[in-house]
Amino acid sequence: MRSLPFYTDLLGPLGYSRVGEVEGERGETIWYLSGPGTSIGLREAQSNEPHDRYAIGLHHLAFEAESRAQVDELADWVRTQPVEIESEPQEYTYIPGYYAVFFYDPDGIKLEIVHVPGLVAA
Repeated sequence: MRSLPFYTDLLGPLGYSRVGEVEGERGETIWYLSGPGTSIGLREAQSNEPHDRYAIGLHHLAFEAESRAQVDELADWVRTQPVEIESEPQEYTYIPGYYAVFFYDPDGIKLEIVHVPGLVAA
């Protein structure tokens, strides 16, 4: 599965350090990456339909970074991958100090690494 190494390398610095396998309801393997307060489940595609972030379901997924420097470091790593960066790290006007990079995973799912001072969960 091409996304598993991508996600383990991307999310490792954010504290997603445990990977577990379970069998899915269709007999497929699901890999769970566990991190700060949540787990991400990855499975191989069950169809050939590409992800549509404007259909019902996930638009994009944001992960919190501890600092702007960590956003920049992960953006540097993303640039070495065969994926598209939608926008380089920059400050956005959503709330004061909102600093993020937006990009797509190997399957076309939009991701965000973001730092907002004072909002990182302990």
